[in-house]
Amino acid sequence: MSGTLYVVATPIGNLQDITPRAAATFGSVDFIAAEDTRVTLKLLNYLGIKKPLISYFEHNAAERGALVLQRIMAGENCAVCSDAGMPCISDPGEALVREAHALGIPVVPVPAASAAATALAVSGQSTGRWCFEGFLPVNRNQRREHLDAVKNEVRTMIFYEAPHKLNNTLADLCTVFGEQRSVTICRELTKLHEEIRKTTLGEAKSYYAENSPRGEFCLVVAGGEPVSGDAPQMTLEGALAKAQQLMKGGLSPSAACKQAAREAGFAKGDVYDAYLAARVSEEQE
Repeated sequence: MSGTLYVVATPIGNLQDITPRAAATFGSVDFIAAEDTRVTLKLLNYLGIKKPLISYFEHNAAERGALVLQRIMAGENCAVCSDAGMPCISDPGEALVREAHALGIPVVPVPAASAAATALAVSGQSTGRWCFEGFLPVNRNQRREHLDAVKNEVRTMIFYEAPHKLNNTLADLCTVFGEQRSVTICRELTKLHEEIRKTTLGEAKSYYAENSPRGEFCLVVAGGEPVSGDAPQMTLEGALAKAQQLMKGGLSPSAACKQAAREAGFAKGDVYDAYLAARVSEEQE
């Protein structure tokens, strides 16, 4: 009988935000798959818990993911966590959860803080309908292509950004959405130097051009005005073709399927499953 994969949220900054259930889960599992074992070790030391740790991050996900799943199938219980917030969102843990479901492994969420939801709640932007865009590509052409794909988005958009990329991202956001678009800049949420600034993209660009960005940022960008007229609907085959085109342009399969799904109105998983099926078909020919 297999064990269980627990998807455990960790504090986004303030260690006091750890939930009793998350602490209890870390204490009960056989091992922990962590994005950065050094970060998770600090949290475990804070909780007074000692558990075996295995690193699981973007560049070793294929190899370590298989190892984690093998151990769970053998009967061990595992908690997967990221450095901060809810794991498996804009995170390699996404693939681990998908494979766990395919193998019939029970997946149990242990939720708590999420930087996206936290930023949205205090942003002052519309919260009725929103979408999570995560981190934008580092390559400028790919970043602009991504933003062009959502330039007509009417929902509130949430982006994550690192300090060394913030100025370039704000410049591109201004170009695509216009300098008057409302944005709330959330910096270092729940930490000592927490800052929440509701402004415009143009003002934000000017401010951080003169004040060096520090800390981790979450940008909550207001949606645009609805565009009249209905766009022609893309088929799943068309979405797959779009994803394959984006892969040729340098995007990873996951990022390409996500962007194509968004443009076509499909769930990312549907386009990714079509991509995997197409690969299997090609290999069998």
